[in-house]
Amino acid sequence: MATLRDIRQRIQGVKSTSKITSAMKMVATAKLKRAQTSIESARPYFRKIDFILSNLVSSLSDDYTHPLLRKTNEIKNIALVVVTSDRGLCGSFNTNLLKEAIRHSEELKKQYPGAVIHFVAIGRKGISFLKKRNYNVIAEFQGIFAQLNFEHTRQIVDVFAGKFIEGTYDKVVVVTNEFINVMRQAPSIRNILPIENITTSTKSKTSVDYIFEPSKEAIIDDLLPKLVDIKIWSALLESNAAEQAARRIAMDNATRNAKELITFLELQYNKARQADITKEMLEIIGGADALKSA
Repeated sequence: MATLRDIRQRIQGVKSTSKITSAMKMVATAKLKRAQTSIESARPYFRKIDFILSNLVSSLSDDYTHPLLRKTNEIKNIALVVVTSDRGLCGSFNTNLLKEAIRHSEELKKQYPGAVIHFVAIGRKGISFLKKRNYNVIAEFQGIFAQLNFEHTRQIVDVFAGKFIEGTYDKVVVVTNEFINVMRQAPSIRNILPIENITTSTKSKTSVDYIFEPSKEAIIDDLLPKLVDIKIWSALLESNAAEQAARRIAMDNATRNAKELITFLELQYNKARQADITKEMLEIIGGADALKSA
């Protein structure tokens, strides 16, 4: 049975832990506000550039081609970009994401028999998970969320864009956590290459008359590589906001649980202390009776 000293030490330990989790919750809340502002202000831009490119491509002749639109009937090599966090203490954020990434990689193998999956791991948690299980990790990026900026996007895209154009990779997919709201984050799978969402645009889609200089083709040739950058940048922003939201929730739950545990331990302490006092009183009374009878 735990002594009063043991219970008292445990109460102090839980209180110290509660202070840490409470501080981490405050830090995550501050980071979440910045990350949420970044992704919510960027989403209209992402949607608009998709809309513009959809209209541009749908207005071109059917013989227009671009290396980033290249499709092949035989998929031999697939680059799977997995975006996790560098740190833990964020609940099931990384676990759910990695489960979804592995599940999707198995689906791709079934869909394209013989295809080789090449992993691009972003975040220490994903790197550690994939390497320990001997997955084919061709590139890894650590610490980019500490100071997230657009230059990181360019470095990531350089891993697969050139090789896709050369024909080394036939498909590029990114798996990231999407920030839905503060209380909800969910794994999201996005096809990056070949660029599909704008090539499937139909002529019936709302068209907009633009003035082109120098030409539609030249503008699209310039915008399509930027669209790949934007898709990766969007995935990083989504993951960053989702991570901070998940960590805030996890630390809030941990702080609440710590307070409940402290209340329980204090009750146990008081009961044990009362039992000790009662025991001592009985011993004193018993001793006094013994002296009287003597």
